Amino acid sequence: MTSTEHATGPLDLDRAQVRRTFERAAATYDGAAVLQREVGQRMGERLGFVRMQPASILDAGCGTGAALGELHARYPDARLIGLDLALNMTLLARHRAGAAVRSARSLLGRVLGPLAPAREPRPWCVCGDIESLPIKSGSIDLIWSNLTLQWVGDPQKAFAEFRRVLRVGGLLSFTTFGPDTLKELRTAFVAADRATHVGRFIDMHDIGDILVHAGFADPVMDMETLTVTYGDAISLMRDLKAIGAHNVTAGRPRGMMGRQRWQRMLAALEATRRDGRLPASFEVVYGHAWKPEPRMTDDGSAIIRVQPRARR
Repeated sequence: MTSTEHATGPLDLDRAQVRRTFERAAATYDGAAVLQREVGQRMGERLGFVRMQPASILDAGCGTGAALGELHARYPDARLIGLDLALNMTLLARHRAGAAVRSARSLLGRVLGPLAPAREPRPWCVCGDIESLPIKSGSIDLIWSNLTLQWVGDPQKAFAEFRRVLRVGGLLSFTTFGPDTLKELRTAFVAADRATHVGRFIDMHDIGDILVHAGFADPVMDMETLTVTYGDAISLMRDLKAIGAHNVTAGRPRGMMGRQRWQRMLAALEATRRDGRLPASFEVVYGHAWKPEPRMTDDGSAIIRVQPRARR
């Protein structure tokens, strides 16, 4: 296990398990990622209020690449990079991007004939870790990260990496989950035993503090709760498994849950049923922040900018 995958406490993430979980979920992800697509759409609407024309964009935690097409449509001249921790996700994103390019090229060919461009830029898809980005410093104008940071072991390190690869004046736009996410399921498992069954999610205000500490400027944070309802507990569990949302904490139970504990959990979950449906709450945190001009050099010296006096 590498240093980025090391887990020390029961609520810390087992990064090796995170990678394995999303490798396995790649084939089923798109069929169950309804919430992820909805949040991505709302995230895009917020991005629409920001005036910028980025030359380069990083989708950090691209999954199967659903957002790459939307980002290309919004910023057709930008160079796109999709990055994901799981190789299988990255391969699917690459396949999807290639299919989209071929489709666009075919459509333009039918409409424009010989005037159609010979080549449509294809996004680069890279398998890599957000906590150690394989990307050149100061090379990205916009980082987009939708519902990925909750799977990062060290948010401070991730934000530091985001700041490193952004150009001065670049924007970080992201979503993640807050503490009330899956509160019904968390409470139900407490009724069964004291083991860790649902991961820990960071409070919105703490995320803002981490952003500032990492050197970002003008952070804007807001939050909303979205609720998905299910007919039964199995359907809820099946959806979570399909998108790779397993319990990947270091303190997770390693064996099967006994019948009695499982029944206690189900009974507690049933107590949350409303109008015949079981609710699953997701506290969605939206944030964006900018990379400011540096105030210090790499060796710790202060940077003093002198504005020349205008001639009279």
